[in-house]
Amino acid sequence: MAGDAGLKTLADTCQRSVSQTAETETPNGSTGLALTVQPEGYAVDLHVKVLDEGVVERAKARGLDALVYAPHFTRLPEIRRQADAFSDEELTVFPAREVFTGTWQQRRHVLAIGLEEPIPDFITFDGAMRELNQQDAAVLVPHPGFLNVSLGLDDIEAYDDVIDALEVYNPKQLSHHRDRAKSFTSETGHEPFVSSYAHVRGTVGEAYVTFAEAFEDVAALSTALKNDVERSLFHRDGLSHDIRRAVEWAHLGLENTWGKFDRLMLQGTEPTHPDHVAYSGRFDDVKVY
Repeated sequence: MAGDAGLKTLADTCQRSVSQTAETETPNGSTGLALTVQPEGYAVDLHVKVLDEGVVERAKARGLDALVYAPHFTRLPEIRRQADAFSDEELTVFPAREVFTGTWQQRRHVLAIGLEEPIPDFITFDGAMRELNQQDAAVLVPHPGFLNVSLGLDDIEAYDDVIDALEVYNPKQLSHHRDRAKSFTSETGHEPFVSSYAHVRGTVGEAYVTFAEAFEDVAALSTALKNDVERSLFHRDGLSHDIRRAVEWAHLGLENTWGKFDRLMLQGTEPTHPDHVAYSGRFDDVKVY
């Protein structure tokens, strides 16, 4: 989506240089959407958890061309169905899976774009990485070094040839999380990326990546990420952005208290549990529960 000069002057291309990540000041930061500031190039929010008509409307208002939709504990066919339902000529929704590996106490999240076959949660980290490698999906590391839900440097180095990019900014991250993530890219040489990691509608488009060319389908996006295609990284700033970051933090607390209790104690077996009939026992040798 073509942009105006207001955004064009903010940053140069961020190929292999985390220090060039742009901080976009929202002109009307205290009042709402920055309707006059649009991304230049093909703009993708590379990781969102929510999808409905309001999300689509907001993404378009923010000048995005695409979203990568990867909700928790949802099987790939359903993600594909929803992504297709909310895509149109103005906005493409690409399906993806954030795979929840390991146990609740030692969980690590991996974002897979371009999967051919479904993969469950609650399998070993090594088992998940082998499966993602076999499927030749683009493997991204969301929020590296963040709390107890992400990959550390040792994990990243162990699968250096499988992992394609590390997230260096999302609104949930605090400054020391961002510094740690940037240090990981410096040490390993992986490409950086940013995303809104939106769990609530208002955060969509707060961080995004732009590419020179559009992608016709998720396979093309996956190939671009695997081939380190040149990209630029942006995130918004200012009061509005700070408020949205606070809302995301509040949601994180809710998700890890009531949300976890509801998931573990009230809902029964997750749709993405490896014992589910949809996986035909393929992952019995690597399941952790």
